[in-house]
Amino acid sequence: MFAHWKRKIATLSGALLLPLAGVVITAPAASAASVTASCVKTSDWGTGFEGKCTITNGTAAAITSWKVEFDLPSGVSITSSWDSVRTSSGSHYTFTNASWNGSVSAGATASFGFDGSGSGWISGCKVNGGACDGSGGGVVDTQAPTAPANLSSTGKTSTSVSLAWNASTDNVGVTGYDVYQGSAKAQSVTGTSATVTGLTASTPYTFTVKARDAAGNTSAASNALTVTTDASSAGGGGGSKVVGYFAEWGIYQRNYHVKNIDTSGSAAKLTHINYAFGNVQNGQCTIGDSYADYDRAYTAAESVDGVADTWDAGALRGSFNQLRKLKKKYPNLKVLWSFGGWTWSGGFGQAAANPAAFADSCYNLVKDPRWADVFDGIDIDWEYPNACGLNCDTSGFGSFKNLMGALRSKFGTGNLVTAAITADGTSGGKIDAADYAGAAQYVDWYNPMTYDYFGAWAQTGPTAPHSPLTSYSGIPTPGFYSDAAIQKLKSKGVPASKLLLGIGFYGRGWTGVNQSAPGGSATGPAPGTYEAGIEDYKVLKGACPATGTVAGTSYAFCNGQWWSYDTPGTIAGKMAYAKNQGLGGSFFWELSGDTTGGELITAIKSGLG
Repeated sequence: MFAHWKRKIATLSGALLLPLAGVVITAPAASAASVTASCVKTSDWGTGFEGKCTITNGTAAAITSWKVEFDLPSGVSITSSWDSVRTSSGSHYTFTNASWNGSVSAGATASFGFDGSGSGWISGCKVNGGACDGSGGGVVDTQAPTAPANLSSTGKTSTSVSLAWNASTDNVGVTGYDVYQGSAKAQSVTGTSATVTGLTASTPYTFTVKARDAAGNTSAASNALTVTTDASSAGGGGGSKVVGYFAEWGIYQRNYHVKNIDTSGSAAKLTHINYAFGNVQNGQCTIGDSYADYDRAYTAAESVDGVADTWDAGALRGSFNQLRKLKKKYPNLKVLWSFGGWTWSGGFGQAAANPAAFADSCYNLVKDPRWADVFDGIDIDWEYPNACGLNCDTSGFGSFKNLMGALRSKFGTGNLVTAAITADGTSGGKIDAADYAGAAQYVDWYNPMTYDYFGAWAQTGPTAPHSPLTSYSGIPTPGFYSDAAIQKLKSKGVPASKLLLGIGFYGRGWTGVNQSAPGGSATGPAPGTYEAGIEDYKVLKGACPATGTVAGTSYAFCNGQWWSYDTPGTIAGKMAYAKNQGLGGSFFWELSGDTTGGELITAIKSGLG
């Protein structure tokens, strides 16, 4: 779950990184006005390389979007990219413009970069369907996509309407869709769904959708759809879901058990528990820790209901049995089994190759007769689809949508299907790498991980809050804050009601810091109980109390240490934001970080109402 947002660092011993003139694919002047692309290997260190492609609009008119595609030889792959949206199918890679660099005036250029592994280089380069050098059909495409079909509404509120439609086709490729509210363009998206917000209650609105290709050709309009928004609700905006992660390994060093959820008062405030984590291996859902999950015998004193586990044949023990007892005590509480996480996401790429088989394995495990009554659904924590986390995934832009679609088909509407997803709000970042908008139709909600933006993996700083709600002057990475992620997901068509705001019940910190305000230098991570650079809120509130706030969260400076973490006060502000944005509620990582009296979960519950 902890996503270390590390920037790319190339540390090479004995390797001289130099631009290589011999591996340039140039774009000579074409005989006709054309859009061309020049791709160059800017650095090469033997086992990998960095490349850059520059698109030049040689026509007399502006273009509104572009697409570059090429092939790589066996054993060579693209591991990361920037200033573009990357998809792949086998060794064929496609790059389309980011939201901000698709428009290229006549005679102007745009560019994107990428990192690769292996020693080969690209071939078969095309831009907007024609050869990158302007020969053999590189003249601007003039054929428009087909009109989107079957425009329909997938949900509505008093102020929003969610829409979906069938994908258009094109001779080169569809790059986006424009959603119209009457005759005015409401928004542009890359997927086949959108949510139009800012509407008036009890009012009819008519919508159409048009498709665009890389050359800027626009299709005819889809069928017109009229939807009347719901009547205004007196209860105000936003949902009241309170979802907490329970870490299976917490029963060891942390000595945090299911019973603690009850005695802390947290169980009465939770709507859902995500049990973390199941593993993903060989394309299947598998058990994470059998001893913790269903084998550890709890004594009467340790048990939720005061009854000891037995060793009878077929008897369920461990945290699963304790969760069963907790649900009996709190009948409205739902439990989901979460699979993946930071360490166990490496198996999702193989799972995405056969989504139906993966979904079957997950269903059979979650609904195993020994504990079928414990779980009300499944939560997927893939870090990250078609992008890099602990490992790099290259399964393609549509892999996440396909995976979630298979899970929904298998689990049906009677079970919950949710996902923890990236909160990278940067242009061309992790949100742009996968079809989260397209997959939204299959999930009950998303948990964008709006924390771990900054931390002491950058050992010398600058110090920065790990969970900023908004941007602030001096933020190390623009787009690394909660509101940027929420707005980007909403702009892609993910309904606000399907987004929960993430809260960390811990802080991240540096040592060797000589200033209280954010932005100071450091010498390394601050000491932590279980891991350097991270500490539970229940420890920090006394050991290093908050000394200031920035971007909607707290920070603390004490004895040369600088920490950032949320407090009941900053959580109240974040919950007000969640309600104002119409979000579905909040989730947090994880239960054992709170105080014995549940200070932080109380603030979440009170803030959501």
